[in-house]
Amino acid sequence: MMRMLKLICAVSLAAACCVQSALAQGPGISPQNWSAYKGKFLEASGRIVDDANGNISHSEGQGYGLLLAYLANSRADFEQIWSFTRTELLLRDDGLAAWKWDPAVTPHVTDTNNASDGDLLIAYALALAGSAWNRSDYIEAAAKMAQALLSRVVVSSGGRTLLLPGVSGFDSTDRKDGPIVNPSYWVYEAIPIMALLAPSKAWQRLSDDGLSLLRVMQFGPRKLPGDWVSLSHMPEPAKGFDAEYGYNSLRIPLYLVRAGISDRELLLRIRKGMTTQDGTPAIIDLSSGRPKTLLSDPGYRIVNDVVACVADGTKLPESSRQFEPTLYYPSTLHLLGLAFVGEKHPECL
Repeated sequence: MMRMLKLICAVSLAAACCVQSALAQGPGISPQNWSAYKGKFLEASGRIVDDANGNISHSEGQGYGLLLAYLANSRADFEQIWSFTRTELLLRDDGLAAWKWDPAVTPHVTDTNNASDGDLLIAYALALAGSAWNRSDYIEAAAKMAQALLSRVVVSSGGRTLLLPGVSGFDSTDRKDGPIVNPSYWVYEAIPIMALLAPSKAWQRLSDDGLSLLRVMQFGPRKLPGDWVSLSHMPEPAKGFDAEYGYNSLRIPLYLVRAGISDRELLLRIRKGMTTQDGTPAIIDLSSGRPKTLLSDPGYRIVNDVVACVADGTKLPESSRQFEPTLYYPSTLHLLGLAFVGEKHPECL
């Protein structure tokens, strides 16, 4: 059975990655940019360090690290990151990763709940690398994670197929205002690959319902989605969380365009809502529409620049075209944006 699974996954992914993933054959990330990124955020152990968050590591960061290493065609770095991820985070008995690893405490895993976006990113990167580099062990690991995601956090509720942010704490059985979702956890480009790894019609429903929710999540005067949303009745910002278009949500437009979703009205609404009058993206208070924190880092600005490229053919400004690592999160978004534009819209460079 396992040999058959490997064969099915290898054949189907090899075909799918040529068609489904525009990045598989593209220019990816330059050696210079990858060297700069890993020099600042990748430890010798394979740990990706979130230097703006107490130097912790998390499943999201490991997933991003794997995806970036794949896009940089760096097999040794990919294996290094995967080794840490496999041995330090894949400790749960359901096949998903514990989300948080803290170097300052022992044991290092301080929260064994998973983060579904991190699991999606890890499985996606493993599938792409396994197909491109003929590594059946990567594909097998990706298939196990995809099946675990399908079994544990892809749920039906209120006529929708949803992605719970984690196994524990977000469903209607956990909270009166549940289910709670985080719209930025939908990694749209990964979902078709999950459907190949763990076949189910639920994956397409998940993608469709995620987009439908984004179209109706128009909170406050700026008509933005929120980081954490209750779906117990009508969508509304979830209690106990900051009601904001925050650091999580910033990546939503980038995820949409990377997945080839060209809903111009949706993209431009979010872009307008997250941007101040001088063109700077910001964390937005949903109820008042007021900017809470201005985000001038090129890694944040590139999200708007990529949307402008896709929507109007606008060239990226020099600050977005040049990569210099700053902090983990904006630097990650910066490389993902550059890799996408370099492959799909080189005219914007």
